[in-house]
Formats: sequence, structure tokens, C-alpha cells
Amino acid sequence: MTQKYIAYCLIVLLFASGCGVKTYLPAGQYIYRKAIIKVTKESGVTTSANSLRKELKAATRPVPNKFLFGKPYKVWWWYKIGDSKNPKGVKAWLRGQLGEPPVYSSRVNAKENAEDLQAYLENIGYFHSVVHGDTTNKKYFTTAVYKADVFPQYKIKSVTWIDDSESVLKTLTDKEKDGILKPGRPYKLADIETEREKIDIHLKAKGYYFFNPDYVLAYADSTVGNHQVDLFLNIINTMPEKAKHSYTIRRITVFPNYTLIYPPPDTSKVGTFIVDGINIRDTVHNFKPALFTQTITYRPGMLYSSVDQNTTLNRFINLGAFKFVKNRYDIINDTLHQYNLNAYYYLTQAKKKVIQTELDGFSTDNSYLGTQVSVNWKNRNVFKGAEQLNVKIYGGIQLSINDSLKKNNNYQIGTEVSLTFPRYVIPFFHIYESNLYPPQTQLLAGYEYFIEQSLYTKNVFRFQYQFDWKRASNKRYMFAPISISYINASNITDSFYTAAQLDPSILYNVYSEVILGSVYTYNFTTLNPLNKNQWYFAGGIDVSGNIAGLITGAKDMRTKNVLNTPFDQYAKFDLDLRYKRIFRSKTEFANRLVIGIGAPYNNSAFLPFSKEYVIGGANSMRGFPVRTLGPGSYLPTINDIKYFQVIGGDYEFLFNSELRFAVLGKLKGALFADVGNVWTKDTLVFGPAGQLKSDWYKELAVSSGFGLRYDATVILIRLDLGMPLRKPYLPDGQRWVFDQIALGDNEWRRDNLILNLAIGYPF
Repeated sequence: MTQKYIAYCLIVLLFASGCGVKTYLPAGQYIYRKAIIKVTKESGVTTSANSLRKELKAATRPVPNKFLFGKPYKVWWWYKIGDSKNPKGVKAWLRGQLGEPPVYSSRVNAKENAEDLQAYLENIGYFHSVVHGDTTNKKYFTTAVYKADVFPQYKIKSVTWIDDSESVLKTLTDKEKDGILKPGRPYKLADIETEREKIDIHLKAKGYYFFNPDYVLAYADSTVGNHQVDLFLNIINTMPEKAKHSYTIRRITVFPNYTLIYPPPDTSKVGTFIVDGINIRDTVHNFKPALFTQTITYRPGMLYSSVDQNTTLNRFINLGAFKFVKNRYDIINDTLHQYNLNAYYYLTQAKKKVIQTELDGFSTDNSYLGTQVSVNWKNRNVFKGAEQLNVKIYGGIQLSINDSLKKNNNYQIGTEVSLTFPRYVIPFFHIYESNLYPPQTQLLAGYEYFIEQSLYTKNVFRFQYQFDWKRASNKRYMFAPISISYINASNITDSFYTAAQLDPSILYNVYSEVILGSVYTYNFTTLNPLNKNQWYFAGGIDVSGNIAGLITGAKDMRTKNVLNTPFDQYAKFDLDLRYKRIFRSKTEFANRLVIGIGAPYNNSAFLPFSKEYVIGGANSMRGFPVRTLGPGSYLPTINDIKYFQVIGGDYEFLFNSELRFAVLGKLKGALFADVGNVWTKDTLVFGPAGQLKSDWYKELAVSSGFGLRYDATVILIRLDLGMPLRKPYLPDGQRWVFDQIALGDNEWRRDNLILNLAIGYPF
């Protein structure tokens, strides 16, 4: 009865939206309904009519209103809600979310559109094609009808470069001339434009500062027959003389304290000094000269290069010490220094010392929601070389949202000090580099006081010496040759020791340990965020205790110490691969594959808890609460859930897939499926059930569900409702639980429907 009532309401609403719009329309106006493309293919056209229709339809203008079952429902809402005096009020927000302004028939000029479509076909090689356009009116709707008579698409027969004796094209190598214009490819005007841009890029990298793409002419001879064209590329005769020559850098001048209030004269040498060929005018001596010699990638006497220009600008911007960065090149107008340029860099210093307070909200892999308050103090130029000193003091709380972890909240307070150098800092070595992004060397030291409610506290000391660098904006590397952590547990409660008498393995939570590690990571993302296919890759290697193990001769678990504390020995290999396909309808198909391999050995029987792989919760297996899944076919007990810092393993396999789609405005929905589990190397903690076996795939858990996500601009709030489909802790042969699904049963829903509240996307 309820479903019928909802269906009736929807029908009435749609009918009202159709009839209601008509009453609001101005006299003589119609609502633009759609564009109909009728394609007639002449003999020899190999492209399908459907593909041609799609291409032409995408080129039509304007974009029509959205319709549902033939009714302009969004226009109806636009009219029904009405205008608001307050553009930031609730009424204006509802109008923007639910409605859209009408596209009137007066905006549709079918004849002009037909001319544009015909030109579009010409530009992609369908020469001699003809398009006619007209409109038809029915009720209060306008439909544009276009009839396209399409002739065969022309292809490139040959590409010829016409180089006269003075042509700058002679400076290009054959490899640089080998672009996208190739015999056999369809003729496309956009490809010619791209080729001109490419030539411009190559020439500007060879010193031709005043060259631009408009100086390249492309001729197409379509009379060669067989629907082919010969392309000829040349330089225009009217190109200015200065664009015909490469230019050399004569002088480089840097103004590191530039201000618009009292700008210094560009050509004056007063107050400047020369270091490594660079003129520096730093009258207040805020910066060491070495900062500029290592940031600027070229010197006087070298040919101008757009690559050097862009690299140097980008390096200055990424130093973080300057608020504004700009540069200028001037031609030297004298016969003695003909075809020379002077370069000027104007750097406006950012505020040296700043203090910020931050309030963060976050969710963790183990289904905790947390908040953290931090105070950050920063000095952007501590040693006059754009070194950044950061001091952070923070405190936070993590609250469990699972019934099994109630009153097991975590509290933390800590401090972190980091010193970042915009270069490689390696004792006894100096590395010269000229990458697009300056490398960073970071020294980090931190202390955290962590309280596991009613159980114990931990003191965590950290020190890390690491390098970060990028070969390109989408490729990032990090190498930390020294990564040390010292963890000491204290204030252990009597209730914890009482529980340990029944389950001694939980004592591993409160053992002190030292991690003497080295870490390497590599990240790659698709460069263009507008690409339909988006890729992300993260890989990492994390090793600890190798040298200490060789020196001490460690062979058995926790038998050798450093500073009277057992050290960890392990090697970890991590892979995170993601693929996302973006569709026109704002629908996304997102996937993630995670593989983790941990190999504890000699002084360690299992990975440190801070390094273990965990599964379950809002960001992995959303049909299983954290600490209730794995390792392997092991089913964690109530005591495990309460007393273990994490319930994880030394190996991980996880695959996630979800279909994301728009629901209403900033509200989005998702359908998802998750597959995964973790396993241990040893039987010490969770017994044989948790150990990795040759038939590990039989212990994979499966969950599925749907979710809602609201993008509040500042944060994205996510609700995912998941349920288990395969439970690996059940007896083999009974692990698929499709036949047990009972949505109408309160007890089943309580035990199997898992609501995950989180911040941000899971991947």
C-alpha cells in the first residue's frame, strides 16, 4: 500500500511539473526540449551513423533542460520555489539544488547551429558535408532538428616541412618534427593546432624567445584524390625579425625583497653583488646567496630556454618563503649585444613567522571517529636559506562507534618538531639538481603520550631523517634512511594483568620495543584530473633491524636488545593500485587493490602492532566492524577485541569496487563490494586459524552495500551501510551466507547491517 501511495505521488508530481511550467512561460516562449540529429551517410563513410550523431549532438548549443518522463521537472521546481531576496538563504539554496533556469526557445538558432555543425564536420575532415537546421514546436516545447549529409572523412597522405634557408624550422631535429601529424591519420584541425603548439614549445626550449604558434602555417591540399590531403608546414613570410633568432642570457638579476610600495629600479646595479654569475640585490640580507644559485637552473651565457624559465619559477614558488614570484625578460637593444636578454626575478617575501590553530575531524581504519586540536608555529626562513621550522603541539580523542569497543576510547597528547631544507642535506656530499620541484630534506622528532582507556598508556618517541623529491608533478618519491621509533608502555591496570592470566598473548600489547627502520615509497597519479581514466599507484618498502641483527647475532624472538629494549626485525612490501573511470553523467566506477606482505624474522615473530595490517571498518571491509574479522578464519573473542591494540596480521589482500553516482546536488550515492582478509606468519598470537596457508583464498571475506556521501566543501561526510556476504570464520562450505539474509528480521539486521560513519572517500 505504501509503495502504491509513493508511486501515485510521483505520478501526480510529474504531471504537476508538466502542467505547472506552462503557466509560468512568457508569451511566445517555449521550453527547449532537445536536439534531434538525422544523419545521411554518403558512399565511403566508414564511421557509424550513431557515432556521428553523438559527436554532432555534443556540439549543439544551448544545452537543453533536464526532463524526466517527458516533463521538465527541474524547471518546475525553479518556478515553484521562486526567487529569493537573500542569495545565501535556504530558499535560494533549494532553488539551486532542486531546480534549473528554463532554456527558452529564443536562445535556439537552428540555422546558426547548423552552420557551426557543418564547420565542425569540416574541421574533423568530413569535407563537403552539409547540415541544415530547423525547429518544431509542440505544446509548449521546442525541438531542434538537424539534417546532416556526411561525406567521407579525408585522411593525411603526406606531411612536408618546407624549410627555406632562413627558416627557424631547420633548428628542429627529425625527432622533434615527428609529431601527431602522420600519414594515414584522419585530417583534424585540432591536430594541426596541437602540432603548432608543439613546434612552439621545441623552439622556445632552443632560445627562440619571441616565437609563437601563429608563425607556423599549415596548408592542406585536398585535390590529390581518394579522399586524402597533402599537408605542408612552413613559417609565414611576415614573421618579425626578432622571432627568427635564438637569444642568449646576458644578465640575471634577483630582487628577493621586492615590494610594490618602493620598487627598486630594474637597471640599477646599486646594492647588487654577483654570486656564481647571478646579480642579487638583497639590501637587508634576509637570504643566503646560495638559495638563489641552487634555485635558478641556468646562468649568463646560456641560450634562453622556456624549460629553464618554467623550472626556475616553479622552484621559487615551491620554496614556501615567497608570497609572490614573477619574472621578466628584456631584449638588449644595442648592436654589440644583439640577440641577448636580461632576466629579472621579483620575489616578495612571505610572512616569516606564523602561528595557526587547527581543529581536525577524521576517521580511522579501525572504526574510530576522532577530533584533534593542534597549535602550529612556523618559521619559513630559519637559517636564511628558506628552511622551514615547524613546531606542533596537539591533543585529541578517538571515540569508538562500535558497541564492542564502547568505553575503549583513546586519548593522546603530543608534540612534533620538524626542520625542512629545500635541498638534499647529506653529510660530506653535495648534490646538484635542476628538477622542476626542489627536493626536500626533513628532520623530524616527536613525542606522543597515548592513553588506551582503562588499560594502559604508551610513550612513543620518533625520529626520522628523510628525503622527498618529485620528477614530475604526478610522481613523488620518499626515502627515509633513518626512521626510529621507541615505544614504552606504562600505567598498566590490574584488570589488564588479570585478563593476561587467561590470555597471555595480550601481554604483547605492553612490551617495549624499538624500530630501527628505513622506508622508501613511490606515488604516481594520472597527470590530467579531467581524464576519463584515472590511475593511482603507491608502493613502499619498509625494513627494520637488519644492521642491528647482524651486529648482535639475533636469531630468536626478543632475545637481543638495543638500549636494553628488544628491537624489531622485519621487511614490509606494500602495493596500493586504484583505477577510476569517469562517465559523462557524473558517474564514477572506482576500484582499489591492496596487497601487503610483512616478513618478521629472527628477533620478531610478528610485525609491530603499529605496522600490522588491519581489516574491517569504514575504509576496507564495510560489512565487518573492525576487530571482528581475521586474521584468516580466526574469530576474535570479546577479550581480543577489548585488550588488543589492533587485531591484524602480517599479510593483507583487499579489493574494493564501488559505483558512485549523483543523487541530488551535493548528495551522492554509491553501491559497493569489498573482498579481503589478513593473515599472520606465526601461530603465536591467534593460533593456526590465523596463519597464512596455501589455500588462503578460501578465507577471503566478502561484503557489499550502499552509501550516501555529502560534500560540504570543507569535508565530505560519508555513510556506508554494509552487510557480510561471506564469513571466513564459519566452517568451510558454510561461509557464503546469502541464504541467511533476512532484512525483515530485527535480530539479523542488528547483527549484520553495519553502518559506517566516516569522513572522506574510502579510496
